[in-house]
Amino acid sequence: MSSDRPTRRIIAVAPMPPEKSAYALARYSRSPDSIEQSIKWVHGHSSEKFWEQFYFDYGHASIADLGHVIICFEEITELAAIRLEDEPVWDGQAKSSRYQNFASGGWYVPDAIHGSETEGTYHGILRSLGEIYRLLHEPLVTYLSEREPRPPSMKPDTYQRTIAARAFDVTRYLLPLACKTNVGQVVSIRTLEKQITRLLSSQLPELRMIGEDLKDACQRPPMNVWGELCGQTAGLNEPMAPTLSRYARANDYQATVYTDLARYAKEALLGTGLDHADTWGTCDAVELIDPHDPIDETVATLLYRVSHAPYRRILGVVRDWTDKQKQDTIAVALSRRGSYDELPKEFRSGYAFTFDVLMDIGGWRDMHRHRRCQQIQQNFTTAHGYDVPAPLIEARLDGEYRQAMDAVRADIEQLKKVNGEAALYAIPFGFKVRCLFKMDFAEAEYIAKLRSGVKGHWSYRNIAWLMKEKLTQRYPMLGVHVQATSPDIEDTLTR
Repeated sequence: MSSDRPTRRIIAVAPMPPEKSAYALARYSRSPDSIEQSIKWVHGHSSEKFWEQFYFDYGHASIADLGHVIICFEEITELAAIRLEDEPVWDGQAKSSRYQNFASGGWYVPDAIHGSETEGTYHGILRSLGEIYRLLHEPLVTYLSEREPRPPSMKPDTYQRTIAARAFDVTRYLLPLACKTNVGQVVSIRTLEKQITRLLSSQLPELRMIGEDLKDACQRPPMNVWGELCGQTAGLNEPMAPTLSRYARANDYQATVYTDLARYAKEALLGTGLDHADTWGTCDAVELIDPHDPIDETVATLLYRVSHAPYRRILGVVRDWTDKQKQDTIAVALSRRGSYDELPKEFRSGYAFTFDVLMDIGGWRDMHRHRRCQQIQQNFTTAHGYDVPAPLIEARLDGEYRQAMDAVRADIEQLKKVNGEAALYAIPFGFKVRCLFKMDFAEAEYIAKLRSGVKGHWSYRNIAWLMKEKLTQRYPMLGVHVQATSPDIEDTLTR
């Protein structure tokens, strides 16, 4: 006789070391045992042997999605933070340059220029940016306070914080990629292993050093401030992901694919005019690319990644190429690919909406957070010029800003001839970066609605609005369903 009593159980499991929890859940899905029994079983068996056999030998990578870690990166550069976040399956946040003062954070100096004359030039560029960053803040606070007086309903301290944040919205255009920041992330240990491998494969020494430090952090007992505050003593000494991090190493394919492509593209595009900014013509901040052949898309995207030219111009060249020229480009991108190497993200094609966006680095940093799309970012450069924030013009403070940015641009171009790494770190947020965003309609609607809201920064508000306009022009029946806010509608005191 069956019982009418329900047997359903919904159980919240307390945090465990990530490799242990993933092991327990993997076993739980492959046995008739309860979760309690699975955890007890795992406690008495070696998780290291399990990971070596199933993750590395058998390739059951999905089991590593079952264990998560919290990792914090402190005193890294903004450039490094951007590269940390280049994971499609990633959750985290960086210290906000919109709401915090970065004036005293210090700058990163590449090891390659330590003790050289170049270091003096480098410090000179960053010092000038820092001085203007500090000098403009108070005049901007004064101007914004006069333009937007505190409403009676708003508390004075809240008002002051909001006005200060709006001033930082402007002065952050002067922050270089070398400025220091903090990043906190929550990732699966599968994503963590990929991240470590990608960092160790980077061309930038800072990223390789972060990769090594990340491996080391995963093999040591984690910080457990919360547990100590709560009086916990058990389980404090187990490393977070010792096995996965120990096996993570640099990947030859990842380390060489883009340098190979850049070398090839330089020759393949010679004489097309795509290697000179003055031949590109007028470029819109947002272009919605016409639908086109997937082979042309793949080839154009590969070339776009190692170029600074607009996607539309590259596509125009590629369309006229022979099949062999297109095949040669793809072959370069795949020539060193091993049997276990994933295709580079430039091969993630076929999305209905492809936007080529040209915007300031600071605003792009916020757009970079979107995960439900494919982003192909070109390398940072001063070739596209810089944006001038409207509040600076309105407050008649743009002269000092332009003078500083023009001088910095000239200095960076000279520095680039001596040390490209240092020149890269010296580029301020106000200079423009080009990035391809490929997505479906749902993500286009989401970005346009979210990023155009009055709480947002004017830079990405404008980009989001232009995305909505371009989409509506092309597909009116879809555009009417995109609820975006015009950048003409402002509310400075909304955060």
